[in-house]
Amino acid sequence: MKKFLFTTIALVFIFTGCTQETQNKLSRTLQNFTGSDGVLDIYSGGKLMKKFIQIDKISTAYGTDKDTPRPYRYGYGYLDLNENYKVDDNEKKMYFEFSDYSTEYVFYENPFN
Repeated sequence: MKKFLFTTIALVFIFTGCTQETQNKLSRTLQNFTGSDGVLDIYSGGKLMKKFIQIDKISTAYGTDKDTPRPYRYGYGYLDLNENYKVDDNEKKMYFEFSDYSTEYVFYENPFN
């Protein structure tokens, strides 16, 4: 019991001593472990252009030397070519980016899982 208590206290101190970015990375790691099934729809002119599925997180890019956000978001997901909300054999996981300024998008939980 003492070992468990000591470990818990040590983890709390380590976590609170981390920078915000490190805490975000730890949070993403836990989220990746527990799983998530996000869907990202990208629109242009009101028309659906791309659908990405099984996205665990969309991240905001930050500058290397400065702690300021960059004007785009990024993540990883499967390009859902036939828009059936399922990963088919010909659909591969890929990296994506989109602009905060000019991209119309909707990010939501997969309604079919």
